[in-house]
Amino acid sequence: MQDYIKLPSKRFPNVILRVVPGHFVTPNSHTNYFMDMAGIMFRQKEARAAAEAMAQFYSSDTIVDSIVCLDDMDIIGAYLADELTRAGVISRNAHKTMYILKPEHDNAGQMIFRENIEGWIRGKNVLLLFSTVSTGRTIAQAAQSVNYYGGHVSGISALFSIVAKIDGYPVHTLFDMTDLPDYRSYPYRECPMCKAQQRVRAMVNGHGYSKL
Repeated sequence: MQDYIKLPSKRFPNVILRVVPGHFVTPNSHTNYFMDMAGIMFRQKEARAAAEAMAQFYSSDTIVDSIVCLDDMDIIGAYLADELTRAGVISRNAHKTMYILKPEHDNAGQMIFRENIEGWIRGKNVLLLFSTVSTGRTIAQAAQSVNYYGGHVSGISALFSIVAKIDGYPVHTLFDMTDLPDYRSYPYRECPMCKAQQRVRAMVNGHGYSKL
């Protein structure tokens, strides 16, 4: 798709999101924009800038032992660990460094941690890191999984989120509805674009898009 719009964050103007208007299908909803996170997630300079911005949400009295990176956010997660450590955020791990984890998922979408890394969650303060949050359902599932494995959610961050809070947890985000006020996300059966027979441009997820 060539019709990208470059959208600087209002709060962090050195972080730029690329969006495309249209009718798109995500795993959980239909949306009127595709947000291309690839540049932010996989370009070194942009990933570092995003991590620097995200670190500003957390004070030095926040405790982060592990960062669980969903949606291929592990590059930003590694930079974020560096920034948090530099800012004085505490890790209670014996070796004074943070774990950067990319979880598996079962068929129901629940996170799985194998036995050799369960100890990096159990009893740990866990920061959850997402690319895009449109319904809050993925956050709720991830938080439940962390709790199941005996961890404690100490923070939630995303590049873009409609949701400001889920199950009492605030969602810290670089882009929100103030950056893209006409963004909409609909349940499949309530999508007005489908009812108007507007063609779906692509299937999209955290990895990118596949045209139809």
